[in-house]
Amino acid sequence: MLLLQQMIVLFIYMILGYYGSRAGALDARAGKVLSWIVIHIANPALILNSAVGSDGKAAGRELVSTAVIAVLMFAVLLILAWFTPIVFRASEDEKGIYKLMTTFNNIGFMGFPVIAAVYGNEALLYAAIFTLPFNVLIYTYGIAMVRGKDAEGEKFQWKRILNIGVVSCLIAVVLYLSSASVPGFIRTAITGLSGLTGPLSMMVIGISLSAISLRELFLDGKLLIYSAVKLLAIPIIGTLVIRQFITNELLVAVCMIMLATPVASMAVMLAGQYDRNVELASKGVAITTILSVITIPVVSWVVL
Repeated sequence: MLLLQQMIVLFIYMILGYYGSRAGALDARAGKVLSWIVIHIANPALILNSAVGSDGKAAGRELVSTAVIAVLMFAVLLILAWFTPIVFRASEDEKGIYKLMTTFNNIGFMGFPVIAAVYGNEALLYAAIFTLPFNVLIYTYGIAMVRGKDAEGEKFQWKRILNIGVVSCLIAVVLYLSSASVPGFIRTAITGLSGLTGPLSMMVIGISLSAISLRELFLDGKLLIYSAVKLLAIPIIGTLVIRQFITNELLVAVCMIMLATPVASMAVMLAGQYDRNVELASKGVAITTILSVITIPVVSWVVL
């Protein structure tokens, strides 16, 4: 019930962004500004808050286990992504987008706010570990998936993965494991800024949805079937498998949210940057985001 209530709260934030855009108060420029605040200020603060606001129950070996699970999870998603275009008979310009949508979930803009609100700071520390393989993959293999043959032979660039999300995650882990003392006023500032993540990230999603015909979106049969696989089949089967090996219920819940969140908004950004099928990426993000308000509580009810 708590998870359903939190999803409704996030949906309200999304509706406010949608309404603000439709009313002309929040345009694409406003969406970019809010995105910058979330990516560079609010989300890093949320990750750091998982360490400075934690009660210290998670052991170092559990964080290592989380890292192993995260790597294995992305490995399986990469394998599934390889077959997805074949199953859904994707055209040549759709193949890379389907692979991208299958591999990368919106763990930052939606996963973190849900986990922080429902499961608390300790769970958020587990979730932060998932940002490491996410960022490494999306700025390397993710770009290659979108670009296709154009990316062949391109030189690897470390600076792409050493971004603020990865850095804040590493700092959070160090602070947590070292039990370093953080001044009270800094803790207060971090906690306050972290509270911006949920409302602002969902408003950004709402703004992006305003440019899409929702009627046309829900008449796309192939995307609806894909969404069912993405939001129900994969997280339910994946979480049930994980439960066979992990006894920590909090960690299982985090893995469930990581698998059940919608398509990462980065799919649209990468598709636009490299002139690929932006329309498909936008529709994939939009429809999975809207449906996830219902599917995440359903998945939780089935597997937890």
